[in-house]
Amino acid sequence: MEEQTFPDERLELIFTCCHPALALEAQVALTLRTLGGLTTEEIARAFLVPPETMKRRLTRAKAKIQTAGIPFSVPADHLLPDRLAAVLAVVYLIFNEGYGGRVDLAAEAIRLGRMLAALMPDEPEARGLLALMLLHDSRRAARFAGGELVLLPDQDRALWNREEIGEGRVLLDRAIALQGRGPYVLQAAIASVQADDPIDWAELAALYGELARVTGSPVVELNRAVAIAAVDGLEAALAIVDDLPLSDYQYLHSTRAELLRRLGRIDEARAAYRRALELARDEPERRFLERRLTEL
Repeated sequence: MEEQTFPDERLELIFTCCHPALALEAQVALTLRTLGGLTTEEIARAFLVPPETMKRRLTRAKAKIQTAGIPFSVPADHLLPDRLAAVLAVVYLIFNEGYGGRVDLAAEAIRLGRMLAALMPDEPEARGLLALMLLHDSRRAARFAGGELVLLPDQDRALWNREEIGEGRVLLDRAIALQGRGPYVLQAAIASVQADDPIDWAELAALYGELARVTGSPVVELNRAVAIAAVDGLEAALAIVDDLPLSDYQYLHSTRAELLRRLGRIDEARAAYRRALELARDEPERRFLERRLTEL
């Protein structure tokens, strides 16, 4: 039997839970619920589905484990790459939930990311994920002022953590040297460009375009639209946004509202901000949207 090399017990448990006999989404959702510290509602929000839908998916996954007799044991070292995609997604979504306000989760995700990079040092996506988390976390102190949300262009860069930015960029360079071209490496590259002053919007749009090609994600396309607005204009960006199947996604409506506001289409902007406000759960984001509506 191969000797195990896990540097962390919780990471070991995550690899154990991410069993390839389950579909990837089921692996991730079940592990987040069991070990990630996320509620069913938080997991549903991460997957852009209603909470009841996620409850049913979790129930089906548990039933499959029971009926199929899926054994949960610590995987041997040579089996780790088969589980890496699910483990990366688990750590990434823990960080995302923490970045939205639960600082304990963000710190734990970064810790797990460090352990994962140590466990699999030649996996570019493991380094890319850690780089991504550090680059985003570097802006934490500037994201809110007096309890109010501050958008990236308006943030006080003096509050950014330069040590985390530097470490993230070193990790990104290493991931690229390892021929990394996966979604986490691309997202880390995007976060690195966003840390530049001024931001190279054309490069950002190109990186989002490649990430959209790799992932097929409409959320990535929404982010690409923001960069396109700076490169090709507001109308071009709005055309992208209006074609996305994200009718129940808060950020589609807030992005669309901002584009419409800047185009002078005020009545449409108001309607889009109201729809975003209906979907918003986070209080600072709700106050931000309310301020935008008041300004209009």
